[in-house]
Amino acid sequence: MRVLFIGGTGIISTACSDLAVRKGIELTLLNRGKTERPIAAGTKVVIGDIRNGTSVQSALGERKFDVVVDWVAYTPDQVQADLDLFRGKMGQYIFISSASAYQTPVANLPIRESTPLDNPIWKYSRDKIACEELLRHAYRDEKVPITIVRPSHTYDRTSIPIEGGFTVLNRMLHGQPVIVQGDGTSLWTLTHSNDFAKGFVGLLGNIRAIGEDFQITSDEWLTWNQIYQTIGKAAGVEPQIVHVPSDLIAAYDKALGDNLLGDKANSSIFDNSKIKQLVPDFICTTPFSRGAEEIIAWHMADPSRQKICPELDALFDTILDAYSRAWPAEIGFKR
Repeated sequence: MRVLFIGGTGIISTACSDLAVRKGIELTLLNRGKTERPIAAGTKVVIGDIRNGTSVQSALGERKFDVVVDWVAYTPDQVQADLDLFRGKMGQYIFISSASAYQTPVANLPIRESTPLDNPIWKYSRDKIACEELLRHAYRDEKVPITIVRPSHTYDRTSIPIEGGFTVLNRMLHGQPVIVQGDGTSLWTLTHSNDFAKGFVGLLGNIRAIGEDFQITSDEWLTWNQIYQTIGKAAGVEPQIVHVPSDLIAAYDKALGDNLLGDKANSSIFDNSKIKQLVPDFICTTPFSRGAEEIIAWHMADPSRQKICPELDALFDTILDAYSRAWPAEIGFKR
């Protein structure tokens, strides 16, 4: 099976690339060649810019693929450009959407593929919804062989799955307070990229996936308090958690607020029956407790990976100062 990954060197796509090659798939990556991540042995890398049709034509010529996956398409015009470029040259087009496209806040849990798509808060999610609508029209009207995949919060050892990444971990390590939105009890789903890959690779070239949409997530549900505590435990510290309303965070930083109010502040648990029915190999085997240990080990192994954002660190202090002034001292926190 000949498969083209557009991108293919991100957190999720790297794991999928590795597994695809191990499964014997003839994999080509089309990207700009600027990644620092290792490329799986046996993978062919073609240098080209997917945002430049001439560049892609020069890189790929008239080659045809059984599957084309675009890991870096975010807007309808980008998806349409893909369809125009690969029309008649692919047996399946897989679009990477997002679970944040689901109804926000969701009316019913668990979330299923039949859950409405409606996110009035986060533009990123609305753009993904618009991409899906374009593809559904292309499937119905032109018989374009599409498949839609909705990852939720997927991580690997290089990514700390909390807002602020190593900046927040550094605060934990130095005994500084860290912000958890709301009261920290909303439920969230974290999926290791290696587990996601098991479900995803099973969709490549799968005729039963044509015209369908799939969410691929873990079945482990954690509160945000548990997520922060699990990271702290792996790092050998007890995080000093301060609960701050998401609305207040949004008042200080719109981008951070949109991400919370449009996604992470809401409980998200998923019914994965559909992907399991089509891909029996999809079994998640990495609990976050083990994933957190991988994350800490990777970051602590090399000081160059311990990147702190001073602006974000200062923003956290500003929010915490404002919040501490708004509440009586008896429910305050150590500074």
